[in-house]
Amino acid sequence: MTTLELEVERVAHGGSCVARHPDGRVVFVRHALPGERVRARITDDGERFLRADAVEVLRPSPDRVEPPCAYARPGLCGGCDWQHASLPAQRGLKAAAVREQLVRLAGLDREVVVEAVPGDEDGLGWRTRVRFAVDAEGRLALRKHRSHDLVQVAACPIAAPGVDEVGATGVTWPGAAEVEVVASSTGDRTLLVEPAGTRRPRVPGLPGVTSTLVVGDESPLRGRSWVREHAAGRDWRVSAAGFWQVHPGAADTLVAAVVEALRPRAGDTVVDLYAGAGLFAGALAPLVGEDGRVVAVEGDKRAAADARRNLHEHAHVRIEAGSVEKVLAKPGWLALERADLVVLDPPRTGARRPVVEAVARLAPRTVAYVACDPAALARDLATFAEAGYELAGLRAFDLFPMTSHVECVAVLRARET
Repeated sequence: MTTLELEVERVAHGGSCVARHPDGRVVFVRHALPGERVRARITDDGERFLRADAVEVLRPSPDRVEPPCAYARPGLCGGCDWQHASLPAQRGLKAAAVREQLVRLAGLDREVVVEAVPGDEDGLGWRTRVRFAVDAEGRLALRKHRSHDLVQVAACPIAAPGVDEVGATGVTWPGAAEVEVVASSTGDRTLLVEPAGTRRPRVPGLPGVTSTLVVGDESPLRGRSWVREHAAGRDWRVSAAGFWQVHPGAADTLVAAVVEALRPRAGDTVVDLYAGAGLFAGALAPLVGEDGRVVAVEGDKRAAADARRNLHEHAHVRIEAGSVEKVLAKPGWLALERADLVVLDPPRTGARRPVVEAVARLAPRTVAYVACDPAALARDLATFAEAGYELAGLRAFDLFPMTSHVECVAVLRARET
């Protein structure tokens, strides 16, 4: 493969840094840091840009550290992006990436600070859900960056202790394609096993596992089909294959940020879009009181069912199962024409124009937008600006240490005329 000596410039969105090929094309370099000079191996030679791995550091950055994981190297596991940077440097890189997306896609130049959250140990031991692939020998493995190739691992340093305690990497998994290990905040230990074919995989018995599910089967092999999580002062029921934040400190941190952003009042009407198992709706329901109203919309039927179970004691909460875009497009949906407050927590692709415009038509005084992708957030902020809403505040949280991912909570308010 071709190698080049490159001067590394700035950070790019997605866990790489920008350098320049001698012919002027951009090179996105992994395993490098801004200001370094590296010898890089080209991994993808495209017409418009190239991708590369820094295989030798000729002039290191003062922020460079030895990666805590032996697999966080060029050509090995692709799960982490920044193990070679100190934690403060990682957060600075993420802040720079968020800021760059806001400038480029929304025309907003804002200072960004990425905040640490409790629940990890120096950026390690936080991931409560880890999905492994199964290699040809039946062993658990992780994927290389932008590849289906696998790297067999004994343990993952960013995995929460409960994941390693299950011992899933120490046994074989005949007939399985993937195995997800879930270690919930309440001590549940669950296995989700994806078959490699039409036959049921052989699932080894592991001590300490409370539930085992084969994807596609209606009934669990062992235990129940859901896990218990604890956040915002109460327990939550979440389908084992459903969505829940993987960092132990994430749920409480995001609830606090959303409540602070919205400042709910008694009697308010709140709309919670992409509501999941009901975390934000459940936190806001007591604050608006029985004279208020909370309407939660969730596209995944299992998550909507979880939300109904979690919030059944709140008569003033309504759960609507269905696509957010389609529900909002219904004339007079749920007899709701206006809302005081809106929570948006869309998937990585963002809310997108139809949803943003529908939210603006509800004329909320404040919108709290929880975003896991800064580019999607910036695009939606630009659409909100067209609809008369401006960015009133932004916080960013390091919910995914050692990776390039960052979670943001943006506060939008109607522009004063």
